[in-house]
Amino acid sequence: MALKRKLRDGERPIGGWCALPSPDVAEAMATADFDFLTLDTEHSAATAESITDMIRAVEAAPGDTETLVRVADVEPARVKRVLDAGPAAIMAPQIDTPAAARALVEACRYPPQVDEAGGRGDDVDRSTAADRVDADGVRGQRGVAGSRASAYGRRLGEYVRTATEEIAVIAQIETPTAVASAGEIANVPGIDALFVGPADLSASHGRFGAYDDPVVETAVEETIAAANDAGVPVGTLATSEALIDRWTDAGYDFVIVGTDIGFLASGADRAIERYRKSA
Repeated sequence: MALKRKLRDGERPIGGWCALPSPDVAEAMATADFDFLTLDTEHSAATAESITDMIRAVEAAPGDTETLVRVADVEPARVKRVLDAGPAAIMAPQIDTPAAARALVEACRYPPQVDEAGGRGDDVDRSTAADRVDADGVRGQRGVAGSRASAYGRRLGEYVRTATEEIAVIAQIETPTAVASAGEIANVPGIDALFVGPADLSASHGRFGAYDDPVVETAVEETIAAANDAGVPVGTLATSEALIDRWTDAGYDFVIVGTDIGFLASGADRAIERYRKSA
C-alpha cells in the first residue's frame, strides 16, 4: 500500500471520489490516473458488501490506484468491517477534538502484542491485555479475525503486525471547533493527514458554498497552517476546475479533483450544450 508513504513523503497524491455504491463505476474511475479513490459510506447507500466489491474492482483495474474509505463515524465495529475489506486508508468525518481523533486511531489499530519470548515486541508495555498500549500510547480496539485484508486469514499474523504501518488514517476537519483544534488533532499519534470537507466547513460557519468568503478563507488558512506546523499533510475536495485551482493555490498538500456524480453531470451538461449549439 503506497498511499500512506506518499502522504508521508509529500508526493501530493491525486484523488477521485466515488459516491455511487457501484463496483463498475469504481473500476471505471480507477482506469484514470488517480493515486487513490475515496469510497464514501457517509452520504451514500454503500454497504459493507458493496464497499468490498468496489475495493476488488479498483484493484482489478489496470494501474496502481488505491482505495480510501470514508466511514460514517468512528464506532469500532463499523471501522473494523471496513478495514477488513482491505483499503489502503480510512477517513472519518466530524473529527472535532483530539479525543475524537484518538478514538479513530484506536478503532483502526489492533491491540499491541508481546513477542513470543515475553519481551516488549513492537515497543508495547507488558501490563494486562486490557490496559496494554503501543509505543504511541494507543489502546487498539480492532478485533482480530481472518478477512479479505489478511488473505482470509492466510497471512493474519503478518497483517496484525504490519497493518498500522500500511494503513493511512485521515481526520476530517469540518467545524469551527475542529479548526480551533486542528493542530492538536494533527498531533495525535496515528493521524496521518487532515482533510477539510469544504461543504461542511462552509456550512458550519453559516456560509455554505461561499468559499471566497473571508470567514471560510480564514478557517482554511488556519487549518492548513496548523497542519503544516504539525508536519502533517492536509487535503480537500474540489468539485470544479475552478476549485482545483483555488485549493491548489491555497496550499493544500493533496486534492480530490472530482466526484463520479459530478463527472457524470458535467459531461452530460457539456454534451447537451454542444448539441444545442450545433443544432
